[in-house]
Formats: sequence, C-alpha cells, structure tokens
Amino acid sequence: MAGTRLQRAERIGDASLPDTFQTNELLYYERFKAYQDYMLGDCKTSEVKAFTADYLEKVLEPCDWQAQWCTDVFDVLVEVVDVNYKALKAQVKLVVPLQCETRGCELTEEAMNTLLEATLHKVPLQELRVVFDESGDFDQTALALEHLRFFYKHIWRQWDDEDEDDDFDYFVRCVEPRLRLFYDILEDRVPAGLVAEYYSLLARCSQKFQEFSSLRNGISSDSESELDNVSMVEGLRMYEQMEALKRKLRIIENPLLRYVLGYKVNSGQQSCRAKGPRASGGRMVHVVSVSTTVSQLQSLMADKLGPKFSGEEFEVQFHSEPLLAVSACYEGDVVIVLPGHYNVTSSISIPDSISVEGFGLPDEVVIEKKNKGDSFVESTGADVKISNVKFIQHDAIEGILCVRQGKLEMENCVLQCETTGVIVRTSAHLTMNMCDLYGSKGAGVEIYPGSVCSMVGNGIHHCKEGILIKDFADEMDTMPKITMVNNVIHNNEGYGVILVKPSDQDRIWKDCHQLDKEEGKEEMKGEGTLQVDVPVIVVDDCSVKEPVSYSSCYVVPPEFTEGNDAIKKELVATSAKKQRRQKSRLKELGVTQADDNLLSQEMFVSIQDNQFRRNGMGSFGTFLY
Repeated sequence: MAGTRLQRAERIGDASLPDTFQTNELLYYERFKAYQDYMLGDCKTSEVKAFTADYLEKVLEPCDWQAQWCTDVFDVLVEVVDVNYKALKAQVKLVVPLQCETRGCELTEEAMNTLLEATLHKVPLQELRVVFDESGDFDQTALALEHLRFFYKHIWRQWDDEDEDDDFDYFVRCVEPRLRLFYDILEDRVPAGLVAEYYSLLARCSQKFQEFSSLRNGISSDSESELDNVSMVEGLRMYEQMEALKRKLRIIENPLLRYVLGYKVNSGQQSCRAKGPRASGGRMVHVVSVSTTVSQLQSLMADKLGPKFSGEEFEVQFHSEPLLAVSACYEGDVVIVLPGHYNVTSSISIPDSISVEGFGLPDEVVIEKKNKGDSFVESTGADVKISNVKFIQHDAIEGILCVRQGKLEMENCVLQCETTGVIVRTSAHLTMNMCDLYGSKGAGVEIYPGSVCSMVGNGIHHCKEGILIKDFADEMDTMPKITMVNNVIHNNEGYGVILVKPSDQDRIWKDCHQLDKEEGKEEMKGEGTLQVDVPVIVVDDCSVKEPVSYSSCYVVPPEFTEGNDAIKKELVATSAKKQRRQKSRLKELGVTQADDNLLSQEMFVSIQDNQFRRNGMGSFGTFLY
C-alpha cells in the first residue's frame, strides 16, 4: 500500500513549524528487532560506530528532505543537503523564510545563518526530526533517526568504548538488558526506589568517568615527575570506584539479577513518618466497617471491645476504609476490621507499633488492592501485628507485603499474590505463623541478608519459587537468621527453597588460604576444597542452647522432609565462608585482633518438620551469580 505507515506528531503551541513523524512511542519488540537485525547485529563494542554508520547509509535519504533541528533553545526548520554517516552529522541549510520556535531568546534569520556558518552547516543527526510526509518516502529515514536518537540517549554509555570484554556480542551484553530495563521502568515494573538508585548510579558513574578521563589526559606518558605519579595513584583509585559503580549498574540492568537480588539498600521509603504515642497518653480502637448490623456490634462488644478494651484509656473511632483507620493510628492503637470486602487504591503504610485484627475468619475480612504501586502493605513500625485478614494483590511491584524495618508479626492471614510475595529487608524481623500464601510470580517469601525470619505452620504454594534467601557479595553482609518449622511448601514452579549467592569461589579460596598461612594452619585439604568450622545450629522451639542432631527433628515421612537437612547445611556452610572472608578482609585493613562477637555471630537456624511436595525443581537449590 502506498503512503506512510507512521503517525503524525502534531505540534503544540507555535503553528508556524510543520508537523513531524511520531516515532517516540515504538514498542519494545520494534526497537529490539531494529537493533538486533538491522543496526547492530552481532557487532563487538569497538564496532558499534562502524555498524551504525553502515546502517544509516543504507536507510537514510542522502539529501533533499526537510527536518526540524531541535535543541534546548530553539526548533528551526532546515533542509538536509548531505549526510556524513561516520560523523553522524548532516549538512543543512536554513529554509527561508525563517520558521522557528525559541525558548527564552529571540533569533533572527541572520543570527541563525551565522550560527550555521559557525558549525560549518553541520548538525548532529540525533537533533533532527523529519517533517511529516504522507507519501511514505521518508518513513525509513524518520525511523532510523529515532533508533539512533534513542540508542545514544538510553542505551550507549560513554565508557562502553573502553570495555575490556570486546569479544562479547554488544547487543546481547548491553543493548538487550538496557532496553528491557527502559521498558520495565516505563511500564511500572521496577520499584521506584530501585529506579531512583539506578539513575543515581548512572549519574555518579558518568561524573566519575569524566573526572577519570580528564585526569588521564593530563598525565604525560613519558613523564616521571612526582606530580604525575600522584595522579596515576589517584587515577587507579578513581578507576576502581568507577568499576564498582559499573558492576552495580550491570546488576540492575540484568533482568534475572534484578529479580533475585532486587536492591540491597534499605531505601526507607515511607508514605508517612511514625507519630509515636498520643500527647494525651490515650489509645484508640479503630473499628472499620462500611455498614454493620446491631447483632455484629453486640458481638464485637461482647467478644472483643468489652473484654480487652474497656479501660478508661481507650476510645473508639469508626472508619469506612482500612487505609483511613491505619493512617489515623498512633503508637499502641488497635484496628479492628469487621467482615467485608474492602477495596483500596494506594499502599497501606504502617510506621507505628499498632495491631490490625480481622474480626472473623480471613476469608470474611478481605482487603484488595486495585491499582499499581511499589508495594501493597509496607511495615516499618517497631512492633506491628496483623491477624485474621486476607490480602489480595494486583500489580504490586515490590511485594504484597514488605517489612522494611522493625518487627512484624503476622498470624492466620491469607496472602493472594498476583506478582510478588512477602519481602523481609535487611535488619527487619518477620514472624509469620499459620498463614497461607500463594500465586506469586516471583518468590513467595524473599529473605534479605541481616534479617530475622520465623515461619511456623504456613502453607506456601503455587509460586515461581517458594522461599528465596539472598546472600550478597559484600563481606560485611550477614546471613539471615531463619526459623522454619512445620511449613508445607508445595506445587511451586521452581524450588521449594532457593539460596542466591555470589559465585566468586576462587576469591573465597584465596582469602581463606591466605588467612590460614598467616595463622599457620592447614585447613585446605586438596585442590580448591575448603574445610571450615561450622557454627552451632540452635533449635528455637526446643528451648535448648546446645547442638542437636539433625535426625532428632524428623517427625514426618522422609520423602517429604528431604530438604530440611540440605537447607540447614548449605546455610551454615555459606555463613562460615562469609565469616572467613570477613576476618580476612579485616586483616587486610590492618585489624589483627577483631572482636569475635562481630565475626562469629551464632547463626540462628531452626529448620525442621517442613514438608516439600511437588515442587517443579525439587526441595532446595542454589543460584550463583
């Protein structure tokens, strides 16, 4: 069919300039195909500019087409008379009479011609937007310039040219993950905190690269002056900092690592700050109900309010929505949710130590989130309790429930996930008893380093993974303290429990070998094999403080409990290796006598009587990154 296949981008404001092609709303697969099949192919990093120039030479009209030259200061209509593909520039002439839109300045035809003469009439191709033409003759030119513009704005990094891994396919290594991240952010699939961290890292890395480049260019290759020697040392330090920033960027850009690692910083994002106790010293009972019957009120008075909250310090308030009740809470308040189906459109943030109780069975007290958001329920209070409530999640990016800090105790709740499950951040404490969690497209429960997580008598099923335990490469990150007793973990797509940990075993081997040499020990038995002192395993619910045998915890058929031993042994071994690395790192820093309490924190592990049934990949696995 003759004619253009592209839409018209109508200008808003000054109508003196003609319309252009609408190309900035392309779909992911359209850009993916253009970069993979036409522009970049399987080129290496050092070949990107050559491949790009070759692509433009094939699809761009060489001359005689009009475009808007768009800058931060002005948009002006020009005509392209020639294209320098390797330099990514076009030779242009001004269309007369002058058609221009300015921002904060006045430009005349004479001034614009003077500016063009100063640039030798050459302007960057990325700054040109093709004037709309219904014939279809300039569709490919408009699309090619859009792909070029998008590539250098969102994909290409100024340090990519210096990538030491030049043998890798640039599209696979950099373009695909960065393109996927761009669209995940655009479609609200990445937590706001992670997006902010990514752009902050990108800005810091760009600044560090500029500083490093300036310093490097100022060093003479044949100079042996003391000033140049100092500059070289400073340059090495800056290079190491830049490499650390680039590594963090790669972790966020990689879709798999972005899922399994998330972002380790506790962003501490809260919709509201903790209010603390009331100035009057009183406490409030917040009753939530859209409508209620007299018999329900009588039952509430007899079973709940009368026996527990009849003291003079308590007052009662009524609310129609759970979110309003939680927002009105001060420290020590209680929220009682009467049976009903409550729809909320924003996240529920709990910054104070309060209690939220459903008055009835979980299936009778339902809170459903309709809109998108980072998380559904976010707990940061020092001591929060939730019981007898069913939560239904839709499109929560960062979890149906996120314990960012403080302690959350959850009992007899149902968590119906659609995207992600419960997240326990570093330094947070979750106690989860007799709950039912299902439907997560990620892990049912994600446990971060340095957290405390106790799960007793829960059902975790029909998720991508049952429980995901995270370990980071940082030596100072401690393993989480975990209690898992009598849980039934079944029908998950992947593993019942999976441990994510760094794969740099060579560094662990070297660190420990160096440490053993310094201590005069010989604990390395054979090539690459590490023998370590295993921390004591303490069983919480048995109320003992001495080691117990693994076999003493079996009370169910072995075919359903095969994962308990494997999980305990792997967690303990990983913790022991990390302690070795911590000790080695402190010795490198000159700390020869470290406090054993800092390094030898007893790893609190109680994993017993859990049942693992029909999980797709098995009871327990590890993922190395």
